[in-house]
Amino acid sequence: MSGESHHGSSGHHGNESHHELGFLRKWVFSIDHKVIGIQYTITSLCFLFLGFCLMMLMRWQLAYPLKPLPFIGHWFSEQIMPGGIMLPEFYNSLGAMHGTIMVFLGVVPLLVGGFGNYVMPLQIGAPDMSFPKLNMMSYWVYFCGGVVMLASFFMPGGAANSGWTSYAPLSVISQQGPTFYAKFFSGQTFWLMGMVFLITSSLLGSVNFIVTIIQLRAKGMTMFRLPFFVWSQFVTAFLLLLAFPPLEAAGVLQLMDRLAGTSFFMPSGLIVSGQAAPYTGGGSPLLWQHLFWFLAHPEVYVLILPGLGIVAEVIANNTRKPLWGYRIMIYAIVFLGFMSFIVWAHHMFMTGMGTKISAFFAATTMIISIPSVVVLTAMLLSLHRSSIRFSVPMLFALAFLPMFAIGGLTGLPLGLPASDIHLHDTYYVIGHFHYVVVPGSIFAIFAGIYHWYPKATGRKLNEVLGKMHFWLSVIFANGVFFPMFFQGMAGVSRRLYDQTAYAHGEAIQSLARMSSWSAWCLGLAQLPFILNFFMSMFAGKKVKENPWDATTLEWAAPSPPPHGNFLTEPVVYRGPYEYSVPGNPRDFYPQFVTEA
Repeated sequence: MSGESHHGSSGHHGNESHHELGFLRKWVFSIDHKVIGIQYTITSLCFLFLGFCLMMLMRWQLAYPLKPLPFIGHWFSEQIMPGGIMLPEFYNSLGAMHGTIMVFLGVVPLLVGGFGNYVMPLQIGAPDMSFPKLNMMSYWVYFCGGVVMLASFFMPGGAANSGWTSYAPLSVISQQGPTFYAKFFSGQTFWLMGMVFLITSSLLGSVNFIVTIIQLRAKGMTMFRLPFFVWSQFVTAFLLLLAFPPLEAAGVLQLMDRLAGTSFFMPSGLIVSGQAAPYTGGGSPLLWQHLFWFLAHPEVYVLILPGLGIVAEVIANNTRKPLWGYRIMIYAIVFLGFMSFIVWAHHMFMTGMGTKISAFFAATTMIISIPSVVVLTAMLLSLHRSSIRFSVPMLFALAFLPMFAIGGLTGLPLGLPASDIHLHDTYYVIGHFHYVVVPGSIFAIFAGIYHWYPKATGRKLNEVLGKMHFWLSVIFANGVFFPMFFQGMAGVSRRLYDQTAYAHGEAIQSLARMSSWSAWCLGLAQLPFILNFFMSMFAGKKVKENPWDATTLEWAAPSPPPHGNFLTEPVVYRGPYEYSVPGNPRDFYPQFVTEA
């Protein structure tokens, strides 16, 4: 504990003489987990904004196919938008990069790199992460991956255009030039290199998280005194550590197929544009799908578990009650993490697998819904007979519950081969997934930002702007994604550039327009948040260490916390959610307050 007490006594509020770090070491190449968390947060919010802009461009083409894009259409090159009309190849690039940026550069780095880095060490009473330099490296490898991904937009053939899943053989043969130089400097190659960077970053971070949670807990902080948010980050770190290596290996193998003429994923006898393709190694395109989805289904829980952790913290704090079934919730997410590794092939029912193996994956998919229902039910029971404080973080947390439930319930038909045959690769799948990620994960992110902003800055976000942001976001998020269920059940394919080319698509084109207008309004609904976020840094109401009257350990630190986090070494005396304890004069009994 000597390291902890040394760090704990080195707060910058004192007048001791100590070496002041320069700007670069303090804010750019920092090894302080809080600065790295802020770096992750700002960077990933920028990527979320970029990914959202790509989607809004796509929505114009879907709502008004083959019509010139107004106002900004002339900004784009004639090669991709002649006369302001979007070409199919550019549309495909937008789709591939939207999915990649939102998942791998936006939501995951924000939930794990941002909230995990900033809040988790504070909640366990640690002075920093176990490996601070590894933490810094994790961020900069992620940043390099983002730069490589963005560079793909400026390649001669444009960005990657083989979907965010990069399925072979299309992803291997697309954007292939006659020379090695042309093959290397292509959007698809840069996409693969970017993914290798991003996966490496996640592996570095996950090792750090696991070691920190096991080794650096404060005195008295047993595993079952950890806040639920820390448990969610703990399980998520294991998912990242175990699920990402297969995709990293697959990415390198696909790079070899593109650049070195190998055929790991390329079958022999393939005919491309009437010509025999020069692949003779007898590779398997299905191997890529297995390796990709072995990561990508645990990845879904990487997207949602930290969100569940944030929502649990906000609900406990604003109901003024302990979380109902705290231990049951922990067992549920550990079981969910284990099960997430044996459901991946439900994405592949259409690949011709046998009935026995499809029945196995259908069964595991039904089973994995049980722990999610357990956690959701526990949160709903936590609301029962409570005196709810309708703060902005609580509004987002409350909206998360039914929206995540819709996302989960609509996934069940996709986990059954009989119904998936009709719904596979339709807009129904997009509606299902986005209900999990947008009013699910992203609403949880907003709840977390509004909840912990006072801890990071010492100021509160404006309540009026926050509520305006919430209500507009709830209305328009549902307007974007709910119509997609009806489009999907009508049989409209998710990757159509122009659904009016088909009679069944043209008949429900009004739904596409409704989604598009809702998406553009959802973009406008984020303006109050952006204004609030930056304005409150300077003009927000100043608050003390614990403005929410919360019980967990991060609220024992000053706001914002100094280097080393705590002015004295923290000691934990009780569980994380001791609210409304009978006989206690206050309705909260923090972990860090000594026995009365």
